Amino acid sequence: MTWHAFGNGTSIGTKGSEGGTIVLDEEHEVGARITLEQDGQIAPWAITCGVYGLMFHTRFFAARPTAEAEYEAMKAALDEILCQPGTPDFAELARLASDFVERFPT
Repeated sequence: MTWHAFGNGTSIGTKGSEGGTIVLDEEHEVGARITLEQDGQIAPWAITCGVYGLMFHTRFFAARPTAEAEYEAMKAALDEILCQPGTPDFAELARLASDFVERFPT
């Protein structure tokens, strides 16, 4: 499946949900978003992500290289949730979301 620039890239440089400046912002065609912010209210780097209608999760980092590496790892893991074969029921999706949050703690 495909990730693309959220809003055709218009969010880059604007204020994000954590009060920082959006550096990366992508949306998955099946229904998810992931955003990397710099200089937020809580930490130098923050990643927010969500699967529409299922979950929202935020993580904080001190250094850009770590934040960027985790951003890519989280994108791949979100892809796994979104690209389940068949039509998983909500309980299965909730379990996958819970596993994601455990794998990528705040």
